[in-house]
Amino acid sequence: MKNTPFTERHIKMGAKMAAFAGYNMPISYTGINEEHHCVRNNAGVFDVSHMGEFILKGEHALDLIQRVTTNDASKLTDGKAQYSCLPNDTGGIVDDLLVYCIEQNKTYMLVVNASNIEKDWAWISKHNTNGVEMHNISDQTALLAIQGPKATEYMQQLTDLDITNLKYYTFVKGKFAGVDNVVVSATGYTGAGGVEIYFEDKDGDADKIWDEIFRIGMQHGMKPIGLAARDTLRLEKGFCLYGNDIDDTTSPMEAGLGWITKFTKDFTNRATFEKQKAEGVTRKLVGLEMIDRGIPRHGHAIQDASGNEIGIITSGTQSPSLNKAIGMGYVTTANATEGTEVNIMIRDNAVKAKVVKIPFL
Repeated sequence: MKNTPFTERHIKMGAKMAAFAGYNMPISYTGINEEHHCVRNNAGVFDVSHMGEFILKGEHALDLIQRVTTNDASKLTDGKAQYSCLPNDTGGIVDDLLVYCIEQNKTYMLVVNASNIEKDWAWISKHNTNGVEMHNISDQTALLAIQGPKATEYMQQLTDLDITNLKYYTFVKGKFAGVDNVVVSATGYTGAGGVEIYFEDKDGDADKIWDEIFRIGMQHGMKPIGLAARDTLRLEKGFCLYGNDIDDTTSPMEAGLGWITKFTKDFTNRATFEKQKAEGVTRKLVGLEMIDRGIPRHGHAIQDASGNEIGIITSGTQSPSLNKAIGMGYVTTANATEGTEVNIMIRDNAVKAKVVKIPFL
């Protein structure tokens, strides 16, 4: 099991640790609800150094990205990022990812899910037919997500870069907490605002940045946050989790990701998705709110009022912000209309829920 540069700090701070995507990761520190509310209302720090980062360079780098992703990376200029996905040959998704434009038409950084690093690298390499220079910098790159409505206000004290006014899905690079060449990006997986910072783990820089972040943040009640609260935060905003809500068998059109599927260019299996857009899909990913008492969990069956199975839960939790049970799942298109009542099979009991808009919050 791998460690991040911050694993020992998590243990010393009392984190409950567990294996996640091959890494020893903090699941919680003081409890999911407390950590969740800290991020929603103030600011918290996530160690997400387990994520993967690839650098693609050269005159054909953009062409390769265009061919393997659904979104239109040609729209990116220096300092901009976009959410995208890697479609497979069978109508599913290899992974979802972020594309960062370091230097337009020349240098890009792809940020992929930790569990898919090897799979994604192999997939992109397979399509690299024009000699694009590729570097897997995942093991050398540390990543912290400082999230919450107060995050940029606190972190601005550690840099001369203008991060307070950083627009969503843009980034800057420079000195942060006394460390050079740090990428500060207005991205994140919580919907609470804030930044993510990428930097090379060398010469004690990880410890220096961590200490400086908490020197400033702890004065204002900022706390370290585990992956459990990261999951409740992302679910309230309806953000997909690879392996749960999207995978090799789900199409971006089914998952509500048509907005990152651009038919102004050619890409892997474009014809399948274009046909789905024109003709519609047979199932859709929807938000679900419990009417009766019970918490939907991944794998629970969804039934219509007559007891016919119409889908499956992909994610579910008790929402700390809304104080109600919520979930996401795939249902037949006929049952995907907002307000439709369905039953979730929880411990062999049919528990009533209804289809609602995503995001929940």
